Amino acid sequence: MPVQRTLTYTFLALLVLLQYPLWLGKGGWLRVWEIDRQVTAQKLITDNLKRRNAGMDAEVRDLKNGVGAVEERARYELGMVRDDELFFQVLDAAAPMPTVGTVMPSAQTGAGAPATAGVNASATPAPRP
Repeated sequence: MPVQRTLTYTFLALLVLLQYPLWLGKGGWLRVWEIDRQVTAQKLITDNLKRRNAGMDAEVRDLKNGVGAVEERARYELGMVRDDELFFQVLDAAAPMPTVGTVMPSAQTGAGAPATAGVNASATPAPRP
């Protein structure tokens, strides 16, 4: 009986020693699971970056080939208008009203010079000093 018990414990110890590299070793299941999780996260990041790059690529192609994108950027980012256009700025009621002759930072003429606010967009007249 003691030989049989010793043999059982020996085989059990060998089984545990063989299972250790499978679960906890360098190429074990836990390491594979962790790397698989990292790969999945990196694929999500890569997909987002690919979408962003495709959008930027389309924008670059549009800027190189068309004048519409350049005009749109000049209008929305620089506040520029063409020489044959009028610029009207609608103000909120709570915002302070500009006076005649003040420089509007968001409005520029086609030549790049700042426009002046000559139109009061509110319904009530501005108080006189």
